[in-house]
Amino acid sequence: MSIQRPQGTQDFLPQQTAAWQYIEEQIRALCRRCGYEEIRTPIFEATELFQRGVGETTDIVNKEMFTFEDKGGRSLTLRPEGTASVARAYAENKLYGQTPPWKLYYLGPMFRHEKPQAGRFHQFHQFGLEVLGTDDPLADAEAVWLAWTLCAKLGLSGLELRLNSVGCPVCREKHRAALTEFLAPQAAELCADCRVRLDKNPLRVLDCKNEACRRLTLGAPALTGYLCPECREHFAETRAYLAELEIPCQLDDRLVRGLDYYRKTAFEILAPGIGAQNAVCGGGRYDGLVQEIGGPPSPGIGFAMGLERLLGALAGQNVTLPLPAPPSHVLIALGPAARLRGARLAAELRSAGHVILMDLQGRSLKSQLKFADRKQAAFALILGEDELAQGIILARDMRTGEQRAIPLADLGCRMPLT
Repeated sequence: MSIQRPQGTQDFLPQQTAAWQYIEEQIRALCRRCGYEEIRTPIFEATELFQRGVGETTDIVNKEMFTFEDKGGRSLTLRPEGTASVARAYAENKLYGQTPPWKLYYLGPMFRHEKPQAGRFHQFHQFGLEVLGTDDPLADAEAVWLAWTLCAKLGLSGLELRLNSVGCPVCREKHRAALTEFLAPQAAELCADCRVRLDKNPLRVLDCKNEACRRLTLGAPALTGYLCPECREHFAETRAYLAELEIPCQLDDRLVRGLDYYRKTAFEILAPGIGAQNAVCGGGRYDGLVQEIGGPPSPGIGFAMGLERLLGALAGQNVTLPLPAPPSHVLIALGPAARLRGARLAAELRSAGHVILMDLQGRSLKSQLKFADRKQAAFALILGEDELAQGIILARDMRTGEQRAIPLADLGCRMPLT
């Protein structure tokens, strides 16, 4: 029996990776324009990082992490998300001692042991952005603007921004008491996970996807009604910036996100076209995360965008990406001497910046012309023993079939052919 890829993973073949590369190029270009720099962190980290950073009451830590022991008996985990790793790198490398803020972004694979379904895989890919070292509401608005602008630039329509404030430890404590009082009479009807959450972190109950739990929490006290003056002002300023940036938002007092490190701003961007799980981006502020994992108090704001979700939304909305044009030229060399000269000619043209394909199987002229046609090349450059002896190369227009001779010595200065 042949070996197959593990469940929950994907192969991305060349005809698919062009779309990935285009999106990644748009991400990098937009981040550069906004002053964000790329950071690359390990694929696996100490398990404790996610237990302390993401939170032991979250589904990620409780159910979804790929955790293993190394040969030294240390517990390691394939990263299920990127923010905790960036915060660890920020603290470990003492970036906080340099002029704030740090504006960072990352692209890479993450791993969660979720049930594979549309838009969810064991290995998936995220674009994430983090701003560390400032609690300015403008940083929150800028992060939302960047995510919103990327989605719109790629061609997504019908975007919806959902926004909430999940407060800080001061106001959360008051809300926790009110929420616990509200949920206590219904505790026995909650799912098993939510009964545990009710004791450890009742706010997580509002994030449960179980329909029975969602019905039971209808009418639950909204955290925005318990915000302290600082959190209330921060939320108002963030909304004012978003209004100035002309990004419409829908306030959602049930939006608490699935990670324990969030404080103050929490947001999601939804896009139609990918079914019920239609969030393509989610994020928020995490002012206590760096301190929780052993660093100094450092405010932060960020988001993560699932690239599989993003591609699914683009496909669902029938968006056609402007992918690179096919190669311009195929060099056809026939005969041993012509192939030797052709190899050097192809290298020279490629070094000068031209896209040149060359047959690697020594096939016939007819087969190589079919190859040039399949590759949608504009011109086939034909070099046989006779042409080599005359110091010329034949340029065949693949659209019209017209053919002309060009001196080999002049080819470089006449490229690209039109």
